[in-house]
Amino acid sequence: MPLSNERRRACVTAVAAALPERRVTNQELAHQVDTTDEWIVSRTGIRERRLVEPGTGLSALAIPAARRCLEKAGVAAADLDGIIVATISGDQIMPAVANLVQHALGANNAWGYDLLNACNGFVAALSTATCFIEAGRAERILVIGGDVMSSIVDWKDRNTCVLFGDGCGAVLVEAAAPGSGNGVVGFELHSDGGKGDDLSLPCAGSLKPPAWAKGHFIHQNGRVVFQNAVRRMTEVVDSLMGAYSLTKDDIDLLVPHQANLRIIEPIAERIGLPMDKVVINIDRLANTTAATIPLALADAEADGRLKVGTRVMLVAFGGGLTWGACYLRWGR
Repeated sequence: MPLSNERRRACVTAVAAALPERRVTNQELAHQVDTTDEWIVSRTGIRERRLVEPGTGLSALAIPAARRCLEKAGVAAADLDGIIVATISGDQIMPAVANLVQHALGANNAWGYDLLNACNGFVAALSTATCFIEAGRAERILVIGGDVMSSIVDWKDRNTCVLFGDGCGAVLVEAAAPGSGNGVVGFELHSDGGKGDDLSLPCAGSLKPPAWAKGHFIHQNGRVVFQNAVRRMTEVVDSLMGAYSLTKDDIDLLVPHQANLRIIEPIAERIGLPMDKVVINIDRLANTTAATIPLALADAEADGRLKVGTRVMLVAFGGGLTWGACYLRWGR
């Protein structure tokens, strides 16, 4: 539904990132699995990825990303009302990573929970925070997207292990007065559980408990996921643009989920955007699942493309299957 001018806005006012120091190139992976740098680059656009040291949990990235975000915004942890962490690879099933971040920050007035929505997790979490703020139930919410994908990929499977990396990004969402020029204008979310098996993590649920180790690794039907990603991401952007009477000229930056360069390029082409309006970092970071969009936002801010007033379209697609888009004007 289009946002009424009388409803207060949820503004995204700061972004920060946290990445592992360790860089792993395609050439290094070629020593582990039957692959080559040329094979990976030609099919995905990925040249390297960041990986945590074995045994490192997501909280080790989420906490510094959260701290940096609050510092950039000039907001104290005590002023947070909530923390939402989008991830499929939390430290453990419970406590939630959000609870660990809340404690580490000393955000004693904040509630926190994790949101599991795969690669669409950040868009879903941002949309959820927007609803809290528009409804007057919160003033400031920290939204974090992150994953330690190295912990859930099969390093003997070249079709999946080359695709993923580890990382985390955080944004601060704050309330603004009704009629504010900046803020989240609208979002749209979708799901298709009938195709859930095409991109899944079978283990660690009640049907197949964690002790059933065979299902611990991520499973992907690459062709089906590729086709659905291009179609669904394009459709949801077109639908959101139609709902708010937007044209391609209303988009300064397209920030897509970084799953595959061959997915990103046709989406931009179908929307009618030149590639210089598209944020891409998959070549350096690979697919960090829920972290790709906040990490891309951090990159865009660092290179000067993201500033107060920038009109941004976020779009993602992930396991579930699930997809969504969000259109916003950046900053306070």
